[in-house]
Amino acid sequence: MNRKKPPEEHKPNGRPPVYDKAIAKQMCEQLSEGIPLREICRQEGYPAWRTVYLWMSKDPELSAAIAHARDVGYDAMAEECLDIADNAANDWMERLDAEGRPIGYQVNGDHIQRSKLRIETRLKLLAKFNPKRYGDKVVHSGDEVNPVVIEANHTVFGELLKNLKMQRQAEK
Repeated sequence: MNRKKPPEEHKPNGRPPVYDKAIAKQMCEQLSEGIPLREICRQEGYPAWRTVYLWMSKDPELSAAIAHARDVGYDAMAEECLDIADNAANDWMERLDAEGRPIGYQVNGDHIQRSKLRIETRLKLLAKFNPKRYGDKVVHSGDEVNPVVIEANHTVFGELLKNLKMQRQAEK
């Protein structure tokens, strides 16, 4: 028969996480390089991501430091997009004949598509993480040639109000 221990005998696994300022500083440095928190927490010697959020809830200074490090990290991610776009190292591959001799070059479409995917993914994440800075700007306006004009016809609104008043009086 499988019986559970009474609550007073139950002990949590491991020791409770202790806040370590040195580890928190190292985490902030990695966050500012654009490395996601969960990836940092998977490294040897770092706490679980849930522990970091627990630390943040108890320490506003740490929370502010992590928020700042993430903002800097978003810029690093944006710069990484430029690096990926500018790096054409594997965009071409050598074409070989039947005997394996080089006969020219051809576009490496797989590499180009993968680079586009890497950039697109980072840009979409940046737009979600910080929409004011990296999201698409939505403007409800026209241009100089075709400005958006909203005209209010007060006579139409006046007639609608009259009709509503008449309907209410008729219902009484």
